[in-house]
Amino acid sequence: MTSAPLSSVRTAISELDAKLLELLAQRQQLTNEVARTKIKNQIDVRDPQREEQLLVKLIQEGQKLGLNAHYVTKLFHVIIEDSVLNQQAMLSAQANPNNVTPLNRVAFLGDKGSYSYLATQKYFSRRDGELHEIGCDSFGEIIQKVESNQADYAVLPIENTSSGSINEVYDQLQHTRLSIIGELTHPVKHALLVASDTELSQIKVLYAHPQVFSQCSHFLANLTDIEVKPADSTSAAMLIVNELQRKDVAAIGSEAGGKLYGLNAIESNLANQKENHSRFIVVAQNPVEVPLQIPAKTTLVMATTQTPGALVNALMVLKDNDVNMTKLESRPINGNPWEEMFYLDIEGNLQDGKMQQAIKQLKGATRFCKVLGCYPSEEIKPTAVSAVQALNELT
Repeated sequence: MTSAPLSSVRTAISELDAKLLELLAQRQQLTNEVARTKIKNQIDVRDPQREEQLLVKLIQEGQKLGLNAHYVTKLFHVIIEDSVLNQQAMLSAQANPNNVTPLNRVAFLGDKGSYSYLATQKYFSRRDGELHEIGCDSFGEIIQKVESNQADYAVLPIENTSSGSINEVYDQLQHTRLSIIGELTHPVKHALLVASDTELSQIKVLYAHPQVFSQCSHFLANLTDIEVKPADSTSAAMLIVNELQRKDVAAIGSEAGGKLYGLNAIESNLANQKENHSRFIVVAQNPVEVPLQIPAKTTLVMATTQTPGALVNALMVLKDNDVNMTKLESRPINGNPWEEMFYLDIEGNLQDGKMQQAIKQLKGATRFCKVLGCYPSEEIKPTAVSAVQALNELT
């Protein structure tokens, strides 16, 4: 018996892929029905016990079909995360009906192809309304667009797993009246992008955003006789390379973004940390209400007195109220030498009693304390079950 021609096999695979997409769409519709039920009955978005039982059963059924347990685990972690994020978006829209508009005007750094552009596309893909993109040349311009009502939202990178916090954004937050209303984490995969058929040894000039150079410092340290030139954004760097069309010029940016400018990647995974992610915040003129069913995060800024133990005393307020702090960042206060503002990310909803108590006590323990925003947390923790655990439960 001869094997089927390759084209026939590929056709069969394509037909199966189409059916998989249809099934995933049907599953998403069902999870949306679940979200509506949770809204009606005030049920939490996540049910860890239910998720664990589901995943264990899926791993076991996959094993019977000859599917690798780790493959099934990874696949359904993605599916569950997507379901959770969609349900959170539905709950948020229900709680904030005035924010649901036909058009979302969003300001971000750079132009099409920048990492901020990709993060913007990702975040607003789950929100109703058409997306109107407003590319900007600086963080200050982004903030100004929303403050002057030329944009409804701003998407700002706040930290990176490789290069750390983006201090300029924290400095902007000191002076704006805008509120943080959302967050997202986006993978950052840096590639060396060129406009024509060339090799690394031919490149003499390299363009990128300064943050990108910092994240790829190990790669750059191994290069010789290359001039590094900063650009306002990754999209600006890619545009320069596209316009020059020279074999000796390259940019560092995302491979997906590079395709928008006709650029090809000749090197990939350039970041110092291979698991490289950037966290973005979404800001708007007015705060949002976060339903208690949704895991929430609150960001605040405070200034302590210049006395011994003042910061420790403030942080003890969080401990005493059983509130978990996930980030602490300090930035100098303009005009006040050697004095600092402290930015805190804490897990909790401002509608919760213990959070209200903690904020009240913090205001009493500091000389200045302001909530910058309470918003849904989009750091979706994977369902706590291992493939080994599931296999051990096989009967």
